[in-house]
Amino acid sequence: MNRTCPLLLAGLIVASFSLLHAEDQRPAKPNVLVLLTDDLGWQDVDCYDIDEKNSYTTPNIDALATKGVKFWRAYSPAPTCAPSRCAIVSGVHPARAQKTHIKGGTPPQPYSNDTRMMSPWFSARTPVGDYTIASAMKDFGYTTGHVGKWHISYSEPKATELGFDVSLGSRVSKALMKNRLADFATNDPDDPYRLDENGFPYNQTTENALGFIKDHKASPFFLYYATWLVHAPIQTRSEMLLDKYAKQIGINPRNKKEFSGATTGQCNPFYAAMVEELDYNLGRVLDYLENTEDPRWTGHKLIENTYVIFTSDNGGCEGKEGERYTDNYPLDMGKTSVKEGGTRVPFIVTGPGIPKGVESDVMINGLDIYPTVLSMVGADQPEKNLDGLDLFTLLTTDPTDPALVKTKSGEVRNSMMWHFPHDALESSLIVDDYKLIRNYDYINNPDKEQYELYQLYQTTEEGSKRVDLEEAENLAATMPEKTKSLDELLSRQLADMKASYPSYNPDAVQDLPGKDLVPGIVSHKLRGDQLKVFYRDNGAKLAEANLIYSTHDSKSAYQEWFSIPMSIKESGPSVTAMLPEGTKYCFVNLIDENNFLVSYPEVGTIKGRKKKSSFSDKAIKIEAK
Repeated sequence: MNRTCPLLLAGLIVASFSLLHAEDQRPAKPNVLVLLTDDLGWQDVDCYDIDEKNSYTTPNIDALATKGVKFWRAYSPAPTCAPSRCAIVSGVHPARAQKTHIKGGTPPQPYSNDTRMMSPWFSARTPVGDYTIASAMKDFGYTTGHVGKWHISYSEPKATELGFDVSLGSRVSKALMKNRLADFATNDPDDPYRLDENGFPYNQTTENALGFIKDHKASPFFLYYATWLVHAPIQTRSEMLLDKYAKQIGINPRNKKEFSGATTGQCNPFYAAMVEELDYNLGRVLDYLENTEDPRWTGHKLIENTYVIFTSDNGGCEGKEGERYTDNYPLDMGKTSVKEGGTRVPFIVTGPGIPKGVESDVMINGLDIYPTVLSMVGADQPEKNLDGLDLFTLLTTDPTDPALVKTKSGEVRNSMMWHFPHDALESSLIVDDYKLIRNYDYINNPDKEQYELYQLYQTTEEGSKRVDLEEAENLAATMPEKTKSLDELLSRQLADMKASYPSYNPDAVQDLPGKDLVPGIVSHKLRGDQLKVFYRDNGAKLAEANLIYSTHDSKSAYQEWFSIPMSIKESGPSVTAMLPEGTKYCFVNLIDENNFLVSYPEVGTIKGRKKKSSFSDKAIKIEAK
């Protein structure tokens, strides 16, 4: 028979009572810190490293993973920065928001006449007044702060217009070095990049983050800490770190023969130094939370009542021909691709009630941050529809059980979708173990198949087994029914979000079927606020017409353009639209049944534009009444 020592039993009772009493005293509103890194790849973090060993050192991020849940199948909302940031802050999928790439807000145009396809129009912003995660937290009694990179809009709205009480976006410490082999930080007090006691350069974003927490620790706070690291320029102001990694990797960056554009893999000493700088600065913020008394909870540290979410805005940026930054291997490709290297990211969550040292294969997304944070603090979900799902029950019950991530209708989530009608011109969909990639530029293109199908995992009752993370074996031809069903589901999801698609360039030099059938625009007529455009039917039926308009003056520093659909009248034939109030300039885009886009007036090519020219120089000018 097992017997329990009376003194031990009494001690356990006292300890349990003390723990319950401590929990009773815990402030009702925990703090939340979202750490969003820039371009940090899945294989750039030491605790995620698989297969070949990387060259990077990330002790603080690794330590964070032991204190919470580390997700192996976490994804960014998009394969580039701005749409992911918009999605995280707004909770809206990039395809639905029409915010699918950086910048935006310009008329569609091909890069050159050697370019077969062009991006669709896409928005430059998250709309002013959109109810963001910061808006929801502020309404629930939180002080809200943003530090570091913003980049969810080209010009406006600013963070303070979207629910943030404080926004400090200086990138002083990430300014371009004139000579990255000489302009290192020093110990001089007047050096804006001066080294600290540990030999690391001054980081303005970290100082702003620490300042915000110090100033607002007496009340519940929400801090969105968006780092500039490890985005280009690829440089470090720490000569110590550069020399450390040059020696460790065995590459002399001062020797062009040793360090050239042909250098591949995770062996760029500049980038390695940047990764450690990032880790060090995140560590400073985490150390402050772990060692600072909580003014709202006597006898406890801030970290005890703070949720921390750590992730990246997209997959690692592998660099250019002139210089490789990193390598996402075994994942294929990187930033600007919907392949695993461009969308799979590190993702770690710690905080009250979340178990420590757990690793999960549950599939999650940066879109989940908004609803999850609201559940963490006990706030109601907003009236607006969020495209992410609440992970709080998963995190606090069993982080390894995918059945705990459910839609509003109670269905278990088993799929995830990306839409990137730019650069690589792709959409993709994951359902369970399989991933479909749809390529848009496949007609008469020997370099592209219309579909790619990969089996990433094999899941059984015993768990998930890695099959083809490399996306090396295209199964589309051998599994046509699977390919078709996933493609149909992808089409339905894109249609539900009213996604925009890339179009073919009618002036492309390549042989494209239907190029000689595109409609030709003849003339236009303005009658009051109605614009009517007459076109010539050359054999291809008109499928879509859009008005691309601007309310900005042509001399504005940034002239933003918007898009609305036009009505198509086949008899005539013509398209019409009522000009939105304040319209000063406009173009008309016609897209035919073969997906060729014709602009009126002609907008030209990106390559052919003069440096100081404006789109309004070619647009229809709307005279003020």
